Amino acid sequence: MLEKIGAMIAGSTLLAVGINLFLAPYHLLDGGLIGIGLLINYYSGFPAGLSMLLASIPLYLYAWRNEKKLFFNSLHGLLFSSIFIDLFAGKKVPWDLPLFANAVIGGAIIGLGIGLMLRYEVSTGGTDLLAQIISSKMAVNVGVVIFIIDGAVIICGLGLVGITIFLYSCLTILTVGLLTSVTMMDVSGKLQD
Repeated sequence: MLEKIGAMIAGSTLLAVGINLFLAPYHLLDGGLIGIGLLINYYSGFPAGLSMLLASIPLYLYAWRNEKKLFFNSLHGLLFSSIFIDLFAGKKVPWDLPLFANAVIGGAIIGLGIGLMLRYEVSTGGTDLLAQIISSKMAVNVGVVIFIIDGAVIICGLGLVGITIFLYSCLTILTVGLLTSVTMMDVSGKLQD
């Protein structure tokens, strides 16, 4: 239980750092509900974490009825990550890295956070929860499912952020998917169940 709580706090912190220090200052996108939260934030100024939380409600209603274990394992992760994302919002970035570096480093930090939480059966909810449901029903790697959903979300953001940011955001979600999968592997190279 303590390991799960530690993974949730560490993972939520990594998400908040990756989003607020590497993606948000440059309007880079992630996919899934994080990406939806960022799009809402970029477009309206509404807090990204709160947007994630509100957009997760329909999926949580489904999970409550059909996937109680996943519901309880992800509810706390969603709450913590949403709060941490909004707490870290607006922090001044003490460096000036090129977009490429921000996309890769931000994606790596976010993927590490998501993978860490998923390894301990905690998720940020939203598309992570959806990916876990799909993965359990279709025996598909959860990182691959997240990658596909993330790609769909950033395609929706293309008109808002433009082609250059879109392409760097594709690099971000590729990095998130890769680091999520790698972080979920045990020492033998097999994915955690």
